[in-house]
Amino acid sequence: MVKAKQWVLKKQFTGTPKSTDVGIREINLPKLKDGEVLVECIAISVDPYQRVFISMGKLNVGDVMYGEQVAKVIESMNPDFPVGTHVTTFGGWSSHSIQTGDKLVKVPEYPPDIPVELSLGILGMTGLTAYYGLLVTGELKEGETVYVNAAAGAVGTVVGQIGKLKGCKVYGSAGTDDKVKYLKNDLGFDDAFNYKKIPDLPSLDKTLKKMIPQGIDVFFENVGGGAFTVVCANMNKDGRIAMCGAISSYNSSEQYKPEIANFSDSFTMKNLALKGFTGWDHMAKDKDGAALKEMIGWVREGKLKYPGHNFTGFENTFKAFLSLFSGDNIGKILVKI
Repeated sequence: MVKAKQWVLKKQFTGTPKSTDVGIREINLPKLKDGEVLVECIAISVDPYQRVFISMGKLNVGDVMYGEQVAKVIESMNPDFPVGTHVTTFGGWSSHSIQTGDKLVKVPEYPPDIPVELSLGILGMTGLTAYYGLLVTGELKEGETVYVNAAAGAVGTVVGQIGKLKGCKVYGSAGTDDKVKYLKNDLGFDDAFNYKKIPDLPSLDKTLKKMIPQGIDVFFENVGGGAFTVVCANMNKDGRIAMCGAISSYNSSEQYKPEIANFSDSFTMKNLALKGFTGWDHMAKDKDGAALKEMIGWVREGKLKYPGHNFTGFENTFKAFLSLFSGDNIGKILVKI
């Protein structure tokens, strides 16, 4: 009998999550039935959307914390997933779990120097969210100008690199000077700025006008808040906004109030298009996996870097989750089990 460790929700989050809101339990897993497999977690992905799921009431007290993991099949009653197969699955924050074949995605065979954990990052939902948001939702064209906020985050770092690969100018914002240097010196952003040094929205407007005088064609939005309308005011006619998230409001105890100033000028007169999206929806439509194939090719050719920070140990999963909101890390955050 296999014992599984699970992080579970003990109390609904109010504002910034606290250690008392979650806890670890152990359970005994039953024997496998036909079509099932037992997987052992290799790494857990922690992402901002997990905070949103809880605030939306999609997780009840006592439920296993939601999330994606890369795992190895260690026992199988499903011939499509023999022992030793690497898979990704939304098995949550669990060390072991029993899954059916329809809940598993096989990890492609990577070159020996590419770690399997990339299936949770640049070669998984994170990278594909950047790809679909920029190229499909944002309809990016060669020679255009891209602006991405939270540019040093897991998705933002990929957005900037793809923009450069597609022959575009790329600009971004991040929360520390070191992150800004990384974006420019290591990832090839044309320019970037530390938003924490911008005292108010008028100053942000001046910063954008000075840095991006040609205007913005595609805005990859990760943050939300008052800065949203300032960026929109600096967009070109027929510009597109790919709405990926609004992390600035995720831990707010107040009901989110959308900023509507400048909507008439920015959207009506400039014919701007705003569209929300999720990577999951696009993956479901991408039947032949064309996006993933292109991403794997770029990684193999050394055209994409994949910065990140790994926490070690199942007991540090919640600590890793909290780090999403501290602004201390660059790129993807994983917990290696």
